[in-house]
Amino acid sequence: MTLARDTFVQILDRHISDATVRLLVDGKPLTVGAGGGAPAVTLRIHDDRFFTRVLSQGNLGMGEAYMDGDFSVEEGSLHDFLTLLLRNRIDRKVRGDSRTVLRVLRVQLGNLLSGAQWRYVQHHYDLGDDLFESFLDETMTYSCGYAGTPEDSLEQLQQNKLHRICRKLELKPGDHLLDIGCGFGGLLIHAALHYGVTGVGITNSRRHCERGNENIAREGLADRIHLELRDHASIDGRFDKVVSVGMLEHLPRKEYGRYFSRIARVLNPRGLGLVHAIGANAPSNEHDPFIQRYIFPGSGQVKLSEMATHLERQELAIRDVENIVRHYHYTAKHWLERFQRNQHRLEPERYGPAFRRMWEYYLNCCVAAPLASDGAVYQVLFMKDYAAPMPLHRV
Repeated sequence: MTLARDTFVQILDRHISDATVRLLVDGKPLTVGAGGGAPAVTLRIHDDRFFTRVLSQGNLGMGEAYMDGDFSVEEGSLHDFLTLLLRNRIDRKVRGDSRTVLRVLRVQLGNLLSGAQWRYVQHHYDLGDDLFESFLDETMTYSCGYAGTPEDSLEQLQQNKLHRICRKLELKPGDHLLDIGCGFGGLLIHAALHYGVTGVGITNSRRHCERGNENIAREGLADRIHLELRDHASIDGRFDKVVSVGMLEHLPRKEYGRYFSRIARVLNPRGLGLVHAIGANAPSNEHDPFIQRYIFPGSGQVKLSEMATHLERQELAIRDVENIVRHYHYTAKHWLERFQRNQHRLEPERYGPAFRRMWEYYLNCCVAAPLASDGAVYQVLFMKDYAAPMPLHRV
């Protein structure tokens, strides 16, 4: 057994406490983990470089190994395996195990000295609507939904989320609403149809703006709402309510101050605002290298303390905070199932096998992380006037 393979097996066997995993290596089964019972997952290893890649680069190495077909999942699912690794805190346990750390360092050093080069070049794909249509709902809402029950459909999850946000903002006919980072305008359309608002959505994506305004016109709402192609830094006007879903995590931290100051500037004296963002429920914000390289380069996970600090500086009073991260599991599970069902329709010239496996790995990460990582999905509701009336109970 090679050093990398031996080290990987020892890590799983020593640090998985609540399950077992079967590895099929060179056609031979090997069961690791102290949980007992039938294996939760069976992995077939097709190329021994899998072990070196994972030990050298963590989730980035695991993701690239999946993209290249170095391993496959024969029983259970990939997100089951990722959840198991997260739940057992494998990375933290390894860091606290000096003997294992030395073995991992030997593998990493050997990898560097060998000159082995895996695929570490950033992929720049011109992602089209067809990709997102393959796994999103009809509104093309690309953010965490809200599960009334675990059996809710994707459409119901997103409708639940939109209604919940509108109710938190206490939207009513006549309100003027600003949606920062509005995507295809799904929330704005929902608010106009069901709550009688007027409003503006801003996006820095030309395609989102064009298609969103087409959707608005199709609903007969062009006289009440519209989307504009502009940056958050150029926000102006006055609004009764401000909402921003899935925008903050894509801004560099140096922009947080301007982002919240602009919200404070345009919000009316008795106004309400809500920011929905993927966050870090931990003292440090560790960026996942696979997500950074292949999916959302430059993205971050905002800490609740950072949001609170910027709201306090702008004298915006926090009224309610909710972490809906578990709901992301149900949302992403629908996305994964739809992508697996529809990916064959994607143009192979644009979305080859490696790309489709990359996207599948990403969606598996989205299913696993909400159950066992330190990630969060925060909805922070705030108001301009500290003395404004407040309901006795949260939505």
